[in-house]
Amino acid sequence: MNPDASPAVAPIGKPNNSLAVASLELGIVSYCGLPIVGAIAAVITGHIARSQIRDSRGTQGGDGMALAGLILGYAHFVLVCLAITIITVVFGGIAALLGTSGHQ
Repeated sequence: MNPDASPAVAPIGKPNNSLAVASLELGIVSYCGLPIVGAIAAVITGHIARSQIRDSRGTQGGDGMALAGLILGYAHFVLVCLAITIITVVFGGIAALLGTSGHQ
């Protein structure tokens, strides 16, 4: 046996789509550092990645990561909309109370 010969190693699984990885990372970052920008980028890259994975006919992996990035991005949008709605209702209610209490 030749000591310089390296054993043949078969690749394990399909290579992941790089945009799928980016979508997942941006979805996570949208909660930590880049709230709106990260969510928008996660959704865009997630949709593009899923399209590329579907068009690759099984040669690329990462559909689960792209889907997770999409879910994180869209969930972040929902949370931001809820937060804006709650803040508007609370401060609008306070403003309405303060505005009507002075004109009795």
